[in-house]
Amino acid sequence: MTRTEIEITAELVRDLLRDQHSDLAEHPLKLGARGWDNQLWRLGDDLAVRLPWATQSADALLRKEHAWLPTLAPHLPLPIPVPQRLGEPSERFPRPWIVTTWVPGEPADRAPATHAAEAADTLATFLTALHQPAPERAPADHEYGRGGPLADRAEQFERQLASATELGLIPDSDAVRAVWEDAIAAPAWEGPALWLHGDLHPANVLTEGGTFCGVIDFGALCTGDPAIDLAAPWILLPDGAADRFYEVYRPAADAATLRRARGWAVLRALSGICIGEAGVHGRPGGKATWGPPAHTSLRRLIAASR
Repeated sequence: MTRTEIEITAELVRDLLRDQHSDLAEHPLKLGARGWDNQLWRLGDDLAVRLPWATQSADALLRKEHAWLPTLAPHLPLPIPVPQRLGEPSERFPRPWIVTTWVPGEPADRAPATHAAEAADTLATFLTALHQPAPERAPADHEYGRGGPLADRAEQFERQLASATELGLIPDSDAVRAVWEDAIAAPAWEGPALWLHGDLHPANVLTEGGTFCGVIDFGALCTGDPAIDLAAPWILLPDGAADRFYEVYRPAADAATLRRARGWAVLRALSGICIGEAGVHGRPGGKATWGPPAHTSLRRLIAASR
């Protein structure tokens, strides 16, 4: 993480609004969250301000959301944060920032979905709506390869598996490797480049009343193989609900796509386990709430493979 040298405070956010969007400057303002790339400040009842703070790539991700989410949002069955205003770099803050709609709900890493069938149906309906052919000018993820060949992430898999195993967090590394190797052996995606969220971990999906009520943080929005998003049921849904998800999702995923999805789910689980462990011990970038759903996901994947 490379944090911005400028401390982001309520006073700074309000000054930025006064400079560029003065009609919003006097709305009530409070810190909502500090994410991996951005800080989120709630603005009144219905809006939020997102400012990059922890990675250099966040600037481009915010501009991408501002360009594409207003087009996608009307076609999606769950609320997403729709950009309303763009803040340009200035002397006060030399990076772009955006004002979006506020999406109510609790992150699923803190309030997991508990109504299995309803949550599975809701997630499947959302991804069915999102996974439509994207225009040629739509963004691809060249930095991290989301939407591309799973085998390109082999180095990440090896590194994270070794780290988690050394920490005593993986009871059966051979079983984890077996799921991964089956996934990378699956035939590649030959369909059109589809719209993808690209980062459906529990902190980016919101819940209310035991089911999903919103999806946030589209910074990883990209196009390609839907397998990366179809990994989400393994870490987001209650036990036994993944099959229901795949029955509802359309068009039905073929066997090769399901195998690749399990590989992406392994990567997501290993990342969550390592980030969760760092959070337990108070290390930078750690989030303790990421560990439990990641461990549960890996357990499910291993059980399913057997």
